[in-house]
Amino acid sequence: MKDNKPLDERPADKKAKYSPSHTLYLFLSLVLFWWINSNYSNLLILSLGAASILLVLFIAHRMDVIDHESQPTHLSLKVPSYLFWLTKEIIVSNISVVKHIWLGNTSISPTLVTIDTSQKTDLGKVIYANSITLTPGTVAVDIVKNRITIHALIKENIDTLKAGEMDRRVTELENRC
Repeated sequence: MKDNKPLDERPADKKAKYSPSHTLYLFLSLVLFWWINSNYSNLLILSLGAASILLVLFIAHRMDVIDHESQPTHLSLKVPSYLFWLTKEIIVSNISVVKHIWLGNTSISPTLVTIDTSQKTDLGKVIYANSITLTPGTVAVDIVKNRITIHALIKENIDTLKAGEMDRRVTELENRC
């Protein structure tokens, strides 16, 4: 969440980490997104696309939303390996949930627990909470400071989260910046 104070009145640690590379990364992302969705090459459409991209960049710059967390370029090379691991976890959890549904209500043990997180940034906490929610059978309900409230369909899912493998992997992803 951004402070409403001008940049020069914010404490030093609250100032946005602006870098021209973040603007360039946003520009390239918008160009790629626009081209994938339109795939036109006549001059009028290309110039209208360029104008709209420049307008979005201007507005984003004026709103002061181009920074280290809104454009996490530092994660670009590290995310694929994490996503590969997360995909494997989603598949394993999916199989577990299907198994427990087939076994019936007696095998399901709904649990609501709050666990600690080791992430330091809001981005890291959001990645962790979203990873929990993407895994079938678990939902991140609330994040307060360094604690996440989780609802799990099966108690073993909570035990797996408490073991800390996902927390460790997200923290590694966050710390490689």
